[in-house]
Amino acid sequence: MHILLTRPLEDSQEMIVNFSNLGHQVSHLPLLSVEPIEYDQSLIKNYKAIIFTSANAIKYLSHKDLDKNCFCFCVGSATEKKARSFGFQNVIAAEGNVRNLRELILRNFNQNNGKILYISGEQISVDLDQQLINDGYVVERIINYRTNHIEIFDEKFVDQLKLKMPDITYIYSQNSAVSFLNFIKRYQLESLWMNTNLMCIGEKASSILNEIKWKKIFLFNPGEEEFLLYKI
Repeated sequence: MHILLTRPLEDSQEMIVNFSNLGHQVSHLPLLSVEPIEYDQSLIKNYKAIIFTSANAIKYLSHKDLDKNCFCFCVGSATEKKARSFGFQNVIAAEGNVRNLRELILRNFNQNNGKILYISGEQISVDLDQQLINDGYVVERIINYRTNHIEIFDEKFVDQLKLKMPDITYIYSQNSAVSFLNFIKRYQLESLWMNTNLMCIGEKASSILNEIKWKKIFLFNPGEEEFLLYKI
C-alpha cells in the first residue's frame, strides 16, 4: 500500500522505517513545524505531578531542575516513550486521548496531594487544565512550544502524489487537518481522494476534512497505526 504520513520528520522516522520494512510505499508530507516558546522557569517548583499531552512538550522543557520521580501523566505511548527517555520514572500513560488521560489522573492522583504542572503547546484541543481545576485540583499550565502551518510544498512531490495517490493518510490533530485541507485546496486535489482511507485522531480533526470525499474515515489513537492497516 501507499501510505502518507504528515507529522514532522522526527515524529515520523520510526513509522517510515516500520512501514517500509513491511513492504509499503511511504510518502512524507509534514504539515506543521514546531518551535519552542520561552517560559518562566521559576514556575516549575513545588509540584507533585506533571502532565504531558505531546512529546514536543517534553522535548522543549528544561529538565535540569525537574523531579523525575513525581507522577508523570502522558496522553499516549509515544509521549510516554519520550518521557521515559528523559528520565521520568513514575510514568502513567492513557490510550491516546485527553478524556482517558483525565480519568487516569482522577483515579491515580488525589487533589489534596499537591500542585500539578501541565506542560503543553500554545494550541490545545481540550482545556484539560480547566477541567481538572473544576474537579478540585490545583493546576499550573505552562506553554513551551507552538506549531505553525507549513505553506510551501515541493511541487515535484505534489506531481508525484497526483500520479499515485495514497491508500492511507494519517492526520494527527485538528491543526494538521486544517493545514491538510489548505494543501488540498491550494493544489486543487479535492477530487483525487476517493480511493484513500483517512485516519484521524478524533472526530474534530475528521470533521474538518469531511468536505473531501474519502473512501472511508477511521478514528484512531497513537500507536494503532500499524493495526489499522489490517482493518481496510
